[in-house]
Amino acid sequence: MTHRETDPADRPGQPAPTSRTHEVDDAVRAELVRLRESIDNIDAAVVHMLAERFKCTQQVGHLKAAHKLPPADPAREARQITRLRELAENAKLDPAFAEKLLNFIIAEVIRHHETIARS
Repeated sequence: MTHRETDPADRPGQPAPTSRTHEVDDAVRAELVRLRESIDNIDAAVVHMLAERFKCTQQVGHLKAAHKLPPADPAREARQITRLRELAENAKLDPAFAEKLLNFIIAEVIRHHETIARS
């Protein structure tokens, strides 16, 4: 189980499971396992994609530092947010969530660029 998918018995304040709770059909258990394996694979892919993205942004940071460019580029960030919100809508993902995620990533990238510029 992932950190968000816990057994009801693991949740404090929840009623104790009855014996019926544990009588889950084998087909249901197999489907849960299959879906959770897919989730785990997707999570791994997301981590690897973020690592690749940060490799690129580190190179951008070095280029900016070498040419005395500012760590942040608000115009680029605004374009990226607009672009990502549109991609999210097309993918049936909450655009507000996508924007929050991108803002978190951008903040980390800027922090990296500032560190590079100081060194």
